Order: sequence, then structure tokens, then C-alpha cells
Amino acid sequence: MIKNCLFAVALASLALAVGCATGGNGIVPPPPSVAVTITSPADVNAGAIYPTQTLTLTATVTNSTNTAVTWSLSPSGAGTLTPGTPPTTATYVAPATVPAAGSQPTITATLVSDTSVTGPLGLTIVDITTEVSPATLSVGKGLTQTFTAVAVPDDAPQTFTWYCTENGVQCASARFYQDANVSGLAYYTAPVNCGNSCAVQISAASTTDPTGCAANPNYCTIAKPSLVTYRVVNGTYAFQFSGYDSSNNFIAVIGTFTAVNGAITSGVEEVLTANGPSAQNPISMTGGSYTPTSSDLNNSNNAGTLTLTSSGVYPNQKYQVVLDGGGDIAMIESDGQGTGSGIAQKWPSANQPSLFTGEQTFAFGFTGVDFGVNRVGYVGLLPMNTANGSGTIASNGQMDVNDNGNATNICGAGPCSITGTYTADPNISGLYHMTLTPGAAAAMNFDFFISSGTTSKTNPLTFYAISTDPVVTHPAVSGTMVLQDSSPTYNNAAFKATSVSALTGTVTAANATCTAPPCTNVSLLLGTPDGNGNFSGQFDQNNAGTILSGVQFPGASQSPSPYTYAATGTPPVGRYTFNLLGNPAANPVQAPLPFVLYASGENRGFLLDQNSSSVMTGTMNPQGKIPCSAGFCALSTSELPGTYAAATTNSGSSTVSPIAANLLLDEQTPQTGPVTYNLSGTEYPPFVPPLQPVVGTYTLDFKGNGTFAPIAPATTPNYVIYVLGTLGCTGTNPACAVQSFLMMDEDTTNPYPSIIFAQQ
Repeated sequence: MIKNCLFAVALASLALAVGCATGGNGIVPPPPSVAVTITSPADVNAGAIYPTQTLTLTATVTNSTNTAVTWSLSPSGAGTLTPGTPPTTATYVAPATVPAAGSQPTITATLVSDTSVTGPLGLTIVDITTEVSPATLSVGKGLTQTFTAVAVPDDAPQTFTWYCTENGVQCASARFYQDANVSGLAYYTAPVNCGNSCAVQISAASTTDPTGCAANPNYCTIAKPSLVTYRVVNGTYAFQFSGYDSSNNFIAVIGTFTAVNGAITSGVEEVLTANGPSAQNPISMTGGSYTPTSSDLNNSNNAGTLTLTSSGVYPNQKYQVVLDGGGDIAMIESDGQGTGSGIAQKWPSANQPSLFTGEQTFAFGFTGVDFGVNRVGYVGLLPMNTANGSGTIASNGQMDVNDNGNATNICGAGPCSITGTYTADPNISGLYHMTLTPGAAAAMNFDFFISSGTTSKTNPLTFYAISTDPVVTHPAVSGTMVLQDSSPTYNNAAFKATSVSALTGTVTAANATCTAPPCTNVSLLLGTPDGNGNFSGQFDQNNAGTILSGVQFPGASQSPSPYTYAATGTPPVGRYTFNLLGNPAANPVQAPLPFVLYASGENRGFLLDQNSSSVMTGTMNPQGKIPCSAGFCALSTSELPGTYAAATTNSGSSTVSPIAANLLLDEQTPQTGPVTYNLSGTEYPPFVPPLQPVVGTYTLDFKGNGTFAPIAPATTPNYVIYVLGTLGCTGTNPACAVQSFLMMDEDTTNPYPSIIFAQQ
């Protein structure tokens, strides 16, 4: 009994001792703390403050009843700091010049009641850098090109002083002038005659920079356009086109044409119709022309009309075209013989067989129709063993097929093994004939032209291909072959960066939104693999007028996540399975669809849905570097404003009305969050009226997604935009200035949406 009493007293004493040490409740209170944040401008990046910028700061005190603070700045000359009212706020003004290394400012709030408690905030002052776009391009003599400028950091004043010289002499004001309403816009009209060689330089400096571009070129991008007599330069182009004739039957064309002084002097094309393939049809010596569209109020340098005349079943062709800065030609049919879209690119080399070296693997994606006019998709890999441009296709080639929802038709269950041969045409430069034997199925024959690119993985060699078999025996398909980057080991870990996928399919059965099939089913998807087989991101989809907007995947209730991907076969094959789309937000949840992807490189390749009758086909591409919104990144290497050539990609059905557009994006006032741009331009529908202005605004978030909200014309639909960004950016590489993005119609009244690709 005595022992128990003594034990109780000991416990009570221990409790009293603990109570005395902790304030009586047994819990040690957290120490006070001070945190300093920038409250204005909102979301500004502390690592990218421009000279003379004004910031409002707030000190947040926690775990102290006394919230009074004092403010200090070190070093003392790194700007000015003024305490505010209430005293927990202060105003900081950055110095007029960037501090020397080791002298960047630190702002500190110190708790008055306990001076050992401080809240430091380090800032980095950076020079305002101006970027002019396009940095390199050709300008047709006598034509007008729009240039845009942006200042980074993005919340710097978007006001500029422009400079233009020709052979070192200031440009005449009639040929180069700044826009009266938008400081970041300027217009240059190339002279008709500027001597044998005309060195043109165009630049813009921030109005807050007292030195300007000439004295301080480190902080200005200087555009150096070259002047040419004709924007479609002398040389040979390869082109591909797909669409529908005036009877709504599928049609595809590939070929080449040679341009000399604005005239199309020769060429050859192959046409694939519902009646089957044609032979090589010569494009005559009077084979057409390229004519710039001077009535384009937005920019006459980037748009025109291309005509081709051949002796084949498709004799007189007329296309409305828009040109990007690199001279690539996006085209839509405008001759009343049908609808469709395509692209033309200048040949990469006069000595084309030298582009074939040893064993090279090509990923491919083809689309078309079978004998019953059902949509068909092919994707696969072709290991091509080369000897002087001709050779064999190794037995480890692979192919997957979806024929109207049947994944086992044509060559059996995928992946089907492929072997084959190919040989250069003895008479037509750049043309090759290819025979593929998929498993036990009958051999399939194709022709392809070398289109563009090199053996570089950042600019891969590309072919345009078309089937040459009778439609009664094999589907009529056409598409693209791209050289595979051989450096990765194609396992799950090879896919670990953000990518953008564009998908197109058809809807052939009538439903509530597709009352007059065939309709179209399109999607844009931003996804990030984790390197371990899991895939996450967001997508937009327009399934014949049924809209899914900004759907996040996987959904919160999806555990484990069904959005997975997996490398199949023995590396380095490059075949993957992906689960995409579905609807995690639906009730009940709609499971994703299985897709197969054949990779042409890390995070890029050709996609095909494996079993739906929509037969969704498309491409995956790395996002690259995206434009910076204020506060989301520091110094950017590129910005989105600029002029863009935009055109519809392959249409999913004859009901799609393709468009070509010459778009101009320019930044508005300094931003404090997602960036809002003005968007204007000229749109060329396939029929009358021949052109119409487009006006609207574009909003971009930090992930590179946005919307285009049209103002005029009233019939313009709303679009969602996914930015592809830039690739291969190192140092001052001019390619870093090239931006591209994808657009998708999100109008519920249009069951015939399409994907539009735009590039500077």
C-alpha cells in the first residue's frame, strides 16, 4: 500500500514538472516565423525581376500575437525599399540596371518582438530581353511581312522601339513602320530591287532600355530576313494531299513539282481514288504557278494560290496555300472538284540516295478506306536495309491495322510481322517502289517520295507514301514514313516527357449529335508518362458535337489508374500500347480506349486505336519548350506571338470543310497570370467567299493549353489550342523562335470537327 502511494506521488510530480516546462498543457508551441511574399504583380517570378519594376511585398507572421516587423534591404544600393501601411507591407523598386554578380538584392522582414526571427526573400534582377519573330524567313520582293516583338520577363512593359536597316541604311518609313495601336507589331514591305545582295536586319528594343539594340545586342533578337523574287523558291518540292472528290469519294495524291521563277515547270503525281491507283502522271511544262494573295490584308507574304496541271485523272488542281517561315506550304483544295488538305515541302538534298545509310528504321502511319468505303488505319515499323537507295525490309518489321473496328483483318492479330523490298525508280528522281508482305497475307505495294529532313534526330527524314494496289484487293491508304531515332532503348523509361497527341476518326452511325453521318471524332491530348508505365494529363474531345473539355486523367476515383502505357516486344523495337481518352468524369466512369503507338523517337510516333469503329489515327509529338506566362518560368527562349500558317490536317470524312488561315498573334498589355493574346488574320475556306478576316483573343495557361475565342466573323467556332512549343533549342539556335500549335473546334453545333496545325 505504501509503495502504491509513493508511485502515484511520483507520477503526479512528473506531470507537474512537464506542465511547468510546456505551459501547462503538455504541448510545445511552435516558434514564431516570418514569410515574405510578392503580392503585386500577382504570380510574378522572384527569379526574373526586370529593372525599375515595382513590387508590393507582404510579411506574414505566424505563431506570434505581435505581428509588427521592420524591413531591410541588402545590399543597400540594390533598389529602394519603402515600408507601407499596414507595416506588414512594403514597396520595392528594382534598380535601373542589373546588379553585379553577388550583389542581387535580398529583402528581409524582422519580427519586432524577437529580432532573431526573420523572413528573407531573395530577388534576381534580369535585363529585359526582346524577341522578334520570325527571326529567319524569306520575304518576297514587293510583298509585306508582319514582325512581332515581345519583352521577357513577360510582365515587363510590352512597349518597343523598332529598327530596320537595308545594307546598313535605315529603311524608308513607307516600307517599315510600327503599328499605331500595338507596340509589338511592325510591318516590312520588301523593295522590288535592293541590289545583288540585300542584307536586311529588323530588331526591337524595350523602351525602358536606354542603350537599344544597336549598342546592346545581347538583349535583342535581330531578325535577318532574306529577300527572294518568289516566296515558293526555285527547286523541287514533294507534296501529299488527301480528301474527297465532288462525289464525296476518298482521294489521295502524292508527287513532286519543280518551281522556277514562280512557275511550276515540271513534276509528277500519283492519284489514288475509289477506282484504284493511277500511274505516274506528268505535270506539264506549263504545269501551273504560285501567286501571292495581295488582297490578304493580314500579310501578303504568307498566302497565295498554287495551281497544278497534269495529264492524269485529276488534271486541273487549284489550292489555296499558306506558307510558314521555313517555306513549307500548307494547302487546301479550292477548285470546286472536292475538298481536302495537304502539305508541300522542299526536297532536302539534290543527292537524295546519300540520305539512305545502312540499316534505317522508319515508323509509319497510313489512313484511307477499304473496298466498302470503311475507314482504315495502318501503323508500324519498317527496318530498311539500304544499298544505294534500294534494299530489303528486315523480318522484324511490324504492323497493326484497324479496318472499321476489326484489328485482325488484312494481316491477322497485331502486331503482324512484315518483310519486303524497295527500289528506286529508274526514271523519276525521289520516287521509290515498295512491296510489303505482312505475315501470311497477300503482298501490298506502295510508292513513296522523299519529302524532307535529314538523318538528324531533330529533323528526321520523311517520306510521303501511297498504296498502288487495286482497291478491290487492298485498302486505299496514304500517309507518312519518318526515320526513327536509333539512340533510345525503346522501353517504358524512354517515354518520360510531356507530349501532345492529335487524333482524328469518323462516326458512321447516326445519333443525337450526328444526324447526317459520316461525322468526325477528334481529340487533342496533353500527357506525361512517368517512365514506369503510368500516364497522366488532360484532353479535349469533340465526338461529332459531343464535347469533353479539359478532362483530367486519371480521375480521382480511378485507383489503380487505368491510364497506362507499355513497351511491347524486345527493345529497341519501338512498339507501345497506350490507354487514352474515355471519360474519368462520367458516371459511371468510361474506361479509356486501347491504342498502339509506333515510335519514331522519344515521346513521338504514330497512334492507332486498336478496336473502335471510329478508327482514330494520329500522331504524338514532344511538347518541347512552351511560352512563359508571367510567374510560371524565368527567362524564356521563345514566345508565342508571331505570324502562323494554319491549315486543316487530314479530314476524317467528306463532311469536313478544310480551312487555311494566315494568323497573327500579338501580346496585349503586361500580364500577371495566364497570358492573353490578340489573334487576327485571314481565313480561306474551300469555297466562296475566297477569304474572310478572323479576329479574336487567345488565352494560354502555363501548361501550354488555351482557347481561341472569336469575335468575328460570327460563324467562327470556338477552338481549344494545345501548344507544341519548340524543339532542339540550344543557345541562340534560330529554330528556337519557331513555335507551333494545334487547334480543335469545340462547337456543339458542328458534328464535323477537325484538327488544325499552325506553325510560324
